[in-house]
Amino acid sequence: MEAEKPKDDGDGGAKGKPPLPRLLLGAIGVVFGDIATSPLYSMQQAFGKDGIAPRHDNVLGLLSLIFWALVLVVGVKYVLFVMRADNHGEGGMMALAALARNAVRRHRRLSWWVVMLGLAGAALFFGDSVITPAISVLSAVEGLKLASPDFGRWVLPIGAAIIVALFLLQKRGSALVGALFGPVMTLWLLSVAALGVHGLLRHPEVLAAVDPYWAVAYMLHNGFKGFASLGAVVLVMTGGEALYADIGHFGSRPIRLSWFGLVLPALLLSYAGQGALLLADAAAAQHPLYSLAPHALLYPMIVLATAATVIASQAVISGTFSMVRQGIQLGYLPRSRVEHTSDDMEGQIYLPTVNFLLFLAVIAAVLGFRSSDRLAGAYGIAVSGTMLLTTLLFLVVARMRWRWGPLRLGAFGLAYVLIDAAFFGANLLKLPDGGWFPVALALAMMVVMTVWRRGRQLVGRQLHAEGEKLVDFIAHLQDKPPLQAPGTAVFLTGNREWVPQALRHNVEHNHVLHERNVVLTVDGLDHPRARGDARGEIEELEHGFWRVTLRFGFAEHIDVPARLRQLKFDPALEADKAVWFLGHDKVSAEDDKSYRIARWRARLFAWMARNATPATTYYGIPARRLIEIGARIDL
Repeated sequence: MEAEKPKDDGDGGAKGKPPLPRLLLGAIGVVFGDIATSPLYSMQQAFGKDGIAPRHDNVLGLLSLIFWALVLVVGVKYVLFVMRADNHGEGGMMALAALARNAVRRHRRLSWWVVMLGLAGAALFFGDSVITPAISVLSAVEGLKLASPDFGRWVLPIGAAIIVALFLLQKRGSALVGALFGPVMTLWLLSVAALGVHGLLRHPEVLAAVDPYWAVAYMLHNGFKGFASLGAVVLVMTGGEALYADIGHFGSRPIRLSWFGLVLPALLLSYAGQGALLLADAAAAQHPLYSLAPHALLYPMIVLATAATVIASQAVISGTFSMVRQGIQLGYLPRSRVEHTSDDMEGQIYLPTVNFLLFLAVIAAVLGFRSSDRLAGAYGIAVSGTMLLTTLLFLVVARMRWRWGPLRLGAFGLAYVLIDAAFFGANLLKLPDGGWFPVALALAMMVVMTVWRRGRQLVGRQLHAEGEKLVDFIAHLQDKPPLQAPGTAVFLTGNREWVPQALRHNVEHNHVLHERNVVLTVDGLDHPRARGDARGEIEELEHGFWRVTLRFGFAEHIDVPARLRQLKFDPALEADKAVWFLGHDKVSAEDDKSYRIARWRARLFAWMARNATPATTYYGIPARRLIEIGARIDL
């Protein structure tokens, strides 16, 4: 069989996309918000307090590291390679993990490791999504201190107020201000590029930093301190993962054109200009970007920077909503209410519970760390960890799916695993200075996902151990047929082969059965969308029973009645008139004799199960047509 080749059709597999200019503007506004605002804090972390001395060789050495990091890691790894590994047009850590898991499905142990890598990457992304709004907004507002020291005491309240307003507006969606994202970020990039050119005119010799000699000499001369400064270099790449994550919205071609045509040149000019300024004035290391601006333009620049960081934060929050929805539909997170904030774009969603929890974490970071300098110590670990895990998962896809040879795979893997591991190792040094915070968040997220997955498996096994095969159950009903009620009953079940608990209890206790009985299973796919016949299938059984399977991709809005109406029943099934039966299982973790799962994990799963969004809300089932039949399950 011929190996599957990496496809790259330029649009991530999406059809019916808007015109290219509109996609370019949209990509600049949404995809690059995080990485485009990195000039606000990256250079000052390297040369600021307790950093590397801003001498000539050090400035050129660090600029060389920044140049090659942006070119090799973001430009080559992500833009030219990772973006080709789209999962039916979708990107991001969950999509890549699902793609890699499909590629190694026959290798059970390797499949488990792939799942763990994907979950760890998703957990780190959550840690990153907490730090990004906090550090971005604070670093923008801190420009006020440069304008006047009297503004220093107002930085924290203003930053906190912006964060509060940002999360309060999430319910309304980003459609109202989304049209401004592209123009504002374009203006921001052009502004930082112009300031960079202004700085370059003073010391154009910093352009020599494109020579990797300066990066090598810098590392050799500064030794361990130079290695530690890689923790600041990685800050210039924050948001690189978004280039891959957003290919489902914009396609790969607009993202590539935006990156190479505007974003990368603007960033390189900005960093070069900041480096040139440091050669002229080492004291500017406290805030080199704002120091480049003429005093008359400082306040407009602060306003523009604040707008840009709000856009960057919005993009990260929206990405978190999308990641959580993917996790729910892949079975790694408990159900949560999903609201669609746009009638035109499916990806515009709002998750109230996630929004509240994310707000608490972000505001805690703002009030706890109190400055962008301190937050920088917490930044980088999640970013570099995600980059490393992305490389490992990409290598699985490249080998198992694209059939890369050992030489090609080894060369790519050796180069990028070493690069990513170096950045990750440098950021581990930040653990005592705040790096523990995103790690703690990631570990908590990891625990939630693994406990939920394991708990669901145990519940399913227990239900099957006490259950009966559906075909056997139907045959046994004919020995003593129950009373028959008119109409249609739909019984939801997690496994199409077994009798739903609600059906079994209804017959045993109520001694009644409807004329038509549909045993319905809703499956989540490793693909973003179910297409064609894969969307649903019908199997007619005997004695008025049908077995139906509906499939939804991890990027789809789930509306079970609507999908059911699209299937061809004979006679037609009126989902709005059917009676829906659902087993309401009460999970108990009080049996201390159980050895299947640790007590604390069992109690955590039971708590999550009690507080998960009801199936009626998540699946779109009309509450007035629902009958729930409960059962107790001991883990």
